[in-house]
Amino acid sequence: MKGISVSENPARPLRVAVIGSGPAGVYASDLLTKSDAVADGEVDVSIDIFDRYPAPFGLIRYGVAPDHPRIKGIITSLHKIMENPKLRFFGNVEYGTDVTLSELREHYDAVIFATGAYYDASLHIPGIDLEGSYGAADFVAWYDGHPDVSREWTLDAKEIAVLGNGNVALDVARVLSKHAEDLLVTEIPDNVYEGLKKSPVTDVHIFGRRGPAQMKFTPLELRELAKSRDVDIVLHEEEFQYDEASEAAIESNNQIKALIKTLDKWREEQKENPGTASRRLHLHFLQSPAEIVGDENGKVRAIRMERNELDGAGGIRPTGETVEYPVQAVYRAIGYHGSELPEIGYDVTRGVIPNEEGRVLDESESPIPGLYATGWIKRGPVGLIGSTKSDALETITHLLEDREFTATEADAESITEFLDSKGIEYTTWEGWHALDEHEQSLGQDATDAEGNPRKRVKVVPREDMVQISRSGQ
Repeated sequence: MKGISVSENPARPLRVAVIGSGPAGVYASDLLTKSDAVADGEVDVSIDIFDRYPAPFGLIRYGVAPDHPRIKGIITSLHKIMENPKLRFFGNVEYGTDVTLSELREHYDAVIFATGAYYDASLHIPGIDLEGSYGAADFVAWYDGHPDVSREWTLDAKEIAVLGNGNVALDVARVLSKHAEDLLVTEIPDNVYEGLKKSPVTDVHIFGRRGPAQMKFTPLELRELAKSRDVDIVLHEEEFQYDEASEAAIESNNQIKALIKTLDKWREEQKENPGTASRRLHLHFLQSPAEIVGDENGKVRAIRMERNELDGAGGIRPTGETVEYPVQAVYRAIGYHGSELPEIGYDVTRGVIPNEEGRVLDESESPIPGLYATGWIKRGPVGLIGSTKSDALETITHLLEDREFTATEADAESITEFLDSKGIEYTTWEGWHALDEHEQSLGQDATDAEGNPRKRVKVVPREDMVQISRSGQ
């Protein structure tokens, strides 16, 4: 049955469910509440944000290195948005398991999928499945205290390779090379500190396929490498090649110019002072992984890289020359990949929900009324916060253009009654406040390397997160 247009039924707000409480979902919700249609009184909105984790904020909580206070500060802005009375949070509710699409559509006029991309992109080279070969996303989840991963992580390698030239590669390499006590000023859980404290690491190698002028790091992330105590940055002069396209990129792009300026500064410092730190972080360029080499026990013992050269047009080509580096662990940080969701189409190649400017498409590539996507599950795992906001604006613009009343159970309390009837132990925004305060209290009871109270210590077990949150609801 065709839904009733909003203009025909202004008596109740447009009910919207957002699946995912990371930046994509929260920004979409915020933009929806601030839209002209809402500001002008043309329509009111009521938005419920669902997340499979008991706590909100998605990859900002579970995908950003703990020693990034500036990035973590995004939580402050998300926190302010979530205080809006038009928004509610339902944590510990998994789409497709606890609540199906058909059940959501009974309670909501529109559903926005903002589930992001949490899994490592694949790398198909010999030896990728050896013991000691890891996906960076799994390691990030471990050091960020993800509730659904093991509390243990094997850190017995003295020499480590990190594959990738993006910010995740820098995060992983920095955490691996840092001294554990220097992370005590962050929110890392005790099990992460104890694991990193035992690490015998001496050398971490970051490998990028392209040249210095094609780096995907942001300048701030790159400069932060130099702030690690007792860690020398090592650059290799033979890998600094610039062709005409590289020179043009440096000249025309301020970000690339800033990156090269930082590297050149470090190169000069390295010539004057080779360094005497107990740990070294090597930055390599123009090398592609060819093979991970194992020992007789099936464990990583080396990585074989193939050297590349610039092709003059902004690309690279292989030289056929290989170099083998002794390493006992390899972390691939070559990108994230979205995962398939029940009852929704999926583009396995791109790892996204098939959509047209945020409108979810069916098998015939026609928009499905009332279903939308935003963030990485919409466009793929590229772009920073600015891209996420513009992405969300496009999606909610179409949602408002299409808006219709279709929910048969439109009362705001009907969803809570439904979740209660299924015995789902959901958490709320008030519950997050309780968990937040508890984590801060744990920090006050702990100390950093200098004996000062810590700001917070992250709670890891899901059952504890749920119990603490629900006790404060």
